Amino acid sequence: MCHEAAELSSLKPQLDQLGVPLYAVVKEDVGAEVLNFQPFFNGDIFLDAKRRFYGPRERSMGLLALLRVGVWTNGLRAFRNGFMGNVSGEGFILGGVYVLGPGEQGVILEHREIEFGDKVNVLEVLNAVGRIQRELVSLKER
Repeated sequence: MCHEAAELSSLKPQLDQLGVPLYAVVKEDVGAEVLNFQPFFNGDIFLDAKRRFYGPRERSMGLLALLRVGVWTNGLRAFRNGFMGNVSGEGFILGGVYVLGPGEQGVILEHREIEFGDKVNVLEVLNAVGRIQRELVSLKER
């Protein structure tokens, strides 16, 4: 999670220039988990204690995830880049990355983790941000 957060945070200057905020939504704050996450993420972090953002059906991986080669490969990649995980809290819920446009434009990019450590392509994020409509609509036109 920290590895992907750091990569997304590297886009912060471009996002700021385009007027697009960077947010993280976390499902829990066990111990100093969010505090330890903050150095890797250059945006606002929101706690969704009721887990409404995660939808009516949470996507998760059970213990069998530890048998998947991709999970081990992703973990090794993060470790080699200096990112350590933790084993605190509920760690089986899969996350995602979304680029949302204003109003009815809605979801422009949706990347749902397939397995732990499955990262979004930051170039796809930048392309999606570029598709956000920034037209100002007069209240009289509505």
